[in-house]
Amino acid sequence: MIAEIIKNFQGERVLVLGDVMLDHYVWGEVERISPEAPVPVLEVQKEEFRLGGAANVALNIKTLGGEPILLGVIGKDTAANDLIRLLTEKDIDTDKLVIDSSRSTTLKTRIGAINQQIVRIDYETKTDINLETMRKLLTNLEGLINNCDAMIIEDYNKGLLTEKVIEEALRYAKEKNIPVAVDPKQKNFMAYKGVDIFKPNYKELQTISGKIFENEEEFIQTARDFKLRMNIKNLIVTRGALGMYVFEGRGAHIHLPTCAREVYDVSGAGDTVISVLTLAYISGADIYSAADIANHAAGVVCGIKGTASITKEQLLSSYND
Repeated sequence: MIAEIIKNFQGERVLVLGDVMLDHYVWGEVERISPEAPVPVLEVQKEEFRLGGAANVALNIKTLGGEPILLGVIGKDTAANDLIRLLTEKDIDTDKLVIDSSRSTTLKTRIGAINQQIVRIDYETKTDINLETMRKLLTNLEGLINNCDAMIIEDYNKGLLTEKVIEEALRYAKEKNIPVAVDPKQKNFMAYKGVDIFKPNYKELQTISGKIFENEEEFIQTARDFKLRMNIKNLIVTRGALGMYVFEGRGAHIHLPTCAREVYDVSGAGDTVISVLTLAYISGADIYSAADIANHAAGVVCGIKGTASITKEQLLSSYND
């Protein structure tokens, strides 16, 4: 059954609306402290760029056999050029990315040694997009929504997903009966009422509820209450090393322990989870099976250093193992 669902990923068209970003990695060795200040001196051995955020979601859709339609906003800078180059190399269309020269393309530079991140440097614009950029974005969205099987909203709180953009995106999807999956951030948490799949993490749920969960029962009850209040069809709460919890229907839930054998890096794992969840869901899986498949996918990418995508072969191999 699982193999059949994964096979059905092929050709599924998923519109990915969200914050695109470029991940930059600098790795090397540290053997001495700088004489100029008490900081390590990194002797660089490797440097690379990878797709991040909504761009990484699009890449995961692509490597799993689906057809991503990427919609986001970039600046007119070197990071945008590198981002477009990487997307083009992966055969992901960049025509619907809106260029706004007043904004910086989000760039995250991670510097590390011996598999240990030393520091991360972020270049980004986090203010809300202006009206002109919003109009271009919504025009593209309205033209694309007819030609997709699902929409993923990837919210990293970088200014793209304003209240108006979210409202219009959900309205377009509802009119066309397109299922919507959301990977949320705190700012817009309450804006996604009525979506098909909502995937916060445990800490985000605690924050929005305004309390620290004292025990498992309190977490479960809060998740159920939140799901009902938001009229969410399926709520998936990720908990890192504890795996994920799936709430559907009237609040019944299951716990899926993590499938990760070794955790090298969790960056980008959420991108993979929302990609696989959505593909499986529109490929005939019930939400529990979809979450189980996504849980295996998370286990695979957590074993890879840096932001990563997954293939159908890797996913099937995880099940066979």
